[in-house]
Amino acid sequence: MPFDHRQALGKWGENIACQELERRGYAILARRYRTRVGEIDIVCLDGQTVVFVEVKARVDRRFGGGAAAITPWKQRRMAHMALDFLARSRRARSPCRFDVVVVDLDAGRVRIDVFANAFDVHSVF
Repeated sequence: MPFDHRQALGKWGENIACQELERRGYAILARRYRTRVGEIDIVCLDGQTVVFVEVKARVDRRFGGGAAAITPWKQRRMAHMALDFLARSRRARSPCRFDVVVVDLDAGRVRIDVFANAFDVHSVF
């Protein structure tokens, strides 16, 4: 099987994101939560709030920063996957939000930005 650089970069970014979220006090519940609609990179708790996290890792900014990749279409998909997670984990009444973690590797330096409450689920539907 050939080596996939994008997949390796994604896993590296998710590992860095998990470390940063844990450093900030989040508790990781799931990684790569899969549904028939797609995958949520990280599901965690910030206090009592269930947080659905999209991770974007970039080695350069040729195609824009990682946050630019969270389109309205992607937001809707994440919201549908989040509803699935909440129902299956019996957390339907829990408060939730959507965060984006951008991991940029620029000139050998890692920069991590966490955008809490990056989009509002009510604006998606």
